[in-house]
Amino acid sequence: MDVLLAGEPSALMGANGVPTALGLFASEFLGTAVLILLGGGVCAATALKKSHAHGAGWVAIAFGWGLAVFAAVYVSGPSGAHLNPAVTIGQWVAGNELTKGVPATFGYMLIYFAAQLLGAFVGAVGVWLAYKKQFDEPAEDGTKLGVFSTGPAIHAPVWNVVTEILGTFILIGFVVASGQTPSGLGPLAVAFIVVGIGLSLGGPTGYAINPARDLGPRIAHAVLPIPGKGSSNWAYAWVPIVGPIIGAVAAALIVPALLGI
Repeated sequence: MDVLLAGEPSALMGANGVPTALGLFASEFLGTAVLILLGGGVCAATALKKSHAHGAGWVAIAFGWGLAVFAAVYVSGPSGAHLNPAVTIGQWVAGNELTKGVPATFGYMLIYFAAQLLGAFVGAVGVWLAYKKQFDEPAEDGTKLGVFSTGPAIHAPVWNVVTEILGTFILIGFVVASGQTPSGLGPLAVAFIVVGIGLSLGGPTGYAINPARDLGPRIAHAVLPIPGKGSSNWAYAWVPIVGPIIGAVAAALIVPALLGI
């Protein structure tokens, strides 16, 4: 069997140590799939009846998502572990590279977006497979959708967007202020900021703060054969896309100006 020597170029890593386009895609895909598998998994564990963790509550969800981020950032270092179109957009607006040696061009950004969306979809399918028998059980309206995607505690689209803007502003501001990608910051730092956002600002909307995190699983909910799943609530789907994008752009413009970076 042929073995690649250290430093030898491959389909995933170029000779200069910079990931290839395929390597970037694979890194973001894997990381986002892990993020949603573990993050969506904690939602399923706490929400679905006949799960041992049923009713564990919001603190369990917030820390579950934080640990999901920890694992996802850890495994997707080659691409900078964006895992989130808002991070990619924030790096572009701030004039930063997407990761070391990878400029924020339209082509590279499309690779990131596609990998993040597909990874989120696959991760959501993994959650369904893990909890297949629980999903087969009857549940209150909206419970099964809530495992996959976010929704407002009080339906008020303008204010829901404001909540998503603020949460995403904190996340992207943290990344931009550091001058790093999430992988450069380190898994633990990013995990704790996500836990903090969830505990402080997550209540009104479920804190998507990530368009792919909501859209990919929402598509999975729409296409999977889940008994009694109900509507995928496409009327709300624009909120967790528009809010995080606005928050990312605002953070990338305002934070460097305030800090002089």
